[in-house]
Amino acid sequence: MNKKSWMMTLAACTVSLVSFSAAGYDLGSSEVVAKYITEPVKLDGKLDEGAWTNAPAYSLSLPLKSYSTLPESMQKNLGDKLQEKGKVKLLWDDNYLYVGAEFEDSDVMQEGNEDQAHLYGTGDLIEVFLKPAKANYYWEIYGTPNNKKTWYAFPSRGRIVFPACGNYKPENFKVAATTDGTLNNWKDKDKSWTIEMAIPIKELTVYGAKFDNSAEWTILLARYNYSVYLQKPELSAYPQLSNVNWHIYEEYARLRLEK
Repeated sequence: MNKKSWMMTLAACTVSLVSFSAAGYDLGSSEVVAKYITEPVKLDGKLDEGAWTNAPAYSLSLPLKSYSTLPESMQKNLGDKLQEKGKVKLLWDDNYLYVGAEFEDSDVMQEGNEDQAHLYGTGDLIEVFLKPAKANYYWEIYGTPNNKKTWYAFPSRGRIVFPACGNYKPENFKVAATTDGTLNNWKDKDKSWTIEMAIPIKELTVYGAKFDNSAEWTILLARYNYSVYLQKPELSAYPQLSNVNWHIYEEYARLRLEK
């Protein structure tokens, strides 16, 4: 089941984010390291600062069962290899968690023109899921090649409802992207797009979890890639998930804040 269909089948309700019980699951073996920096990142979508050079890079991959439910003829046509690669890096300082990503992309597109929208249904984007392991609530955060952004607040996986979850309005959340090619022109061939995101720590900790290693934060770095040159929109992520569902948080990576 695709993400949009799964979410929109849930009943609507009013969300009150106050306190939540521990999720109670074992953390996986994957790890994402965010390097501490003393100077803020200059957000220009270029990843050319020295701090990015020294940060570990995490390569995205297809979920294990990406095409297993499709007809056999489609599976043969699609193959089982990621067609357009992506890598993501993380930095942090006292105010922000920074996400930098570089994506191969033959057809850079995003037709959504508004923030705080379901941008995964209108074009290319990166999604960052962040969840403290000892709580049920988590965040889903987007950035796009045309500098649009969305921040969803989920009280729990059992209470993902819209529009309530999209009513959260974070302060000082920023994105900046650049494109090597032309945006929203399927008649030519592009090369790539790059994005930097500044996720305010103040917002991540608003419901009680500290932003440190004791809180056992977990993370998923995911991508939606639409292209006229692909046989199907390509969804990839780090860590590799067992299925195409970004809400399998039992399989998220541990986020380690290195200082």
